[in-house]
Amino acid sequence: MIRYIRWCAYFCALLLTALLVNVARVQVWESAAAASNPANKRPAIARYAERRGDILVDGRPVTGSRDSGQLLRWERTYRNGPLYAPVTGFSSQTYGTSFIERAEDRILAGTDPGLTAFPLWYELSRGRPPGGDAATTIRAAVQLAAYTGLGGKRGAVAAVEPATGRILALVSSPSYDPSELSGTGARVKAAWARLNADPARPMLNRALRETYPPGSTFKIVTAAAALDSGVVTDVDAPTETPDPYPLPGTSTLLPNASTGCADASMAEAVQWSCNTVMAKIGVRVGLRGMVEAARRFGFNDGGLRVPSWVSRSNFDTDMSPDQLALSAIGQFNTTATPLQMAMVAAAVANGGEVPAPYLVDRTTQADGSQVRRGDRRGLGRAMSPATALRLQELMVKVVEDGTGRNAAIPGATVGGKTGTAQHGVGNAGTPYAWFISWARAEDAPLPAVAVAVVVEDAAARRGDISGNSAAAPIARAVMRAALATPAPSRRR
Repeated sequence: MIRYIRWCAYFCALLLTALLVNVARVQVWESAAAASNPANKRPAIARYAERRGDILVDGRPVTGSRDSGQLLRWERTYRNGPLYAPVTGFSSQTYGTSFIERAEDRILAGTDPGLTAFPLWYELSRGRPPGGDAATTIRAAVQLAAYTGLGGKRGAVAAVEPATGRILALVSSPSYDPSELSGTGARVKAAWARLNADPARPMLNRALRETYPPGSTFKIVTAAAALDSGVVTDVDAPTETPDPYPLPGTSTLLPNASTGCADASMAEAVQWSCNTVMAKIGVRVGLRGMVEAARRFGFNDGGLRVPSWVSRSNFDTDMSPDQLALSAIGQFNTTATPLQMAMVAAAVANGGEVPAPYLVDRTTQADGSQVRRGDRRGLGRAMSPATALRLQELMVKVVEDGTGRNAAIPGATVGGKTGTAQHGVGNAGTPYAWFISWARAEDAPLPAVAVAVVVEDAAARRGDISGNSAAAPIARAVMRAALATPAPSRRR
């Protein structure tokens, strides 16, 4: 009898062991597959069971959470949604996340191990700490100036602090309200369909994701390449350039929108935006020199993150001389994001060093304790300090007595460069109006802001002067706001 009881005990122990092995198999080896199974609603329920952390501007939240009372309980809300949409992105229970909502999702959702000193405890208990916050580098007054300046016209503004790379404003217009995409149901699906079908593409982040021909603003890159390579040693010397200029190897004549460009110096070419002079200088620098100069400024880099990914700005690496001439004045296949052109202006203002732009200043726990911070770093040197100083002088002339007078700010030193980019079949489209600039307060040792503005539907006439009429006033408003608003202290 005792022998049968012993056999029964052995069998029960075997069954218990098999049960424990199966539980371990499900909990450990198959848990990931179960969690990713579309039929499993528990991860989504758990994700929205708690309030999401906030995205901050100037220390104040521009996001929030609303108790929907539904199975997916907490929905995202946005304060001034269209103003900050290019920064925050959206967090949708139906369509996922974008931009900072996506890049800092683990912090905001409370799943980042850095949010607690005991991550293993939360892992074992299947719980999570409260969602943390993401404090941005955006300054509200600068953002509002950029948004108001565009006034709903198609275009974008990017503003950065030259010494650090902190992004002070990031605006894309027209915009949209991310709150429309929060939650579930027919209302959200209708909003998604409407926004994606809108020909104005309000959900496109033009500041980070759209690339445009930069037009004459690219002449700053060409001028830097010429000075650093020694092709130009005296910016005031005549260049013996005819007006119009025959593109090398062709019978095509390149004209100027400005007068007085025949035999102009490089200084005059920057001041009055002479296509002929800068095209000839680009050809003299040569393909290799121009490609290398563009690369140092950040062109052809597909790995830029702010922390959201940024579209690659392009400068072709294989061109004929006539194509190189056009590329040197920001045409042909040369394209750039507004953020890239803000980096060009920032490099000039920063003594030749290209700052790495970043959008998240720090992430914190719900109680404000710091998790990580955005550190200042550089992307390398785009030009020598002497070249940067010379370009600063040339850009100041553009604003004081050149094509960019509408960017002038009394009591401040402002450098700028206008631009017009032709596009469309046979250049039949309305030109894009560009302006890049930087500004330094009268009593300040360093420039406080570098700006790039592009206006797609500018009503100005063709020619480089359109950047002055359509884009420069917007840049001036953004720079004025940056100079008037003290930078907030960074908590460590």
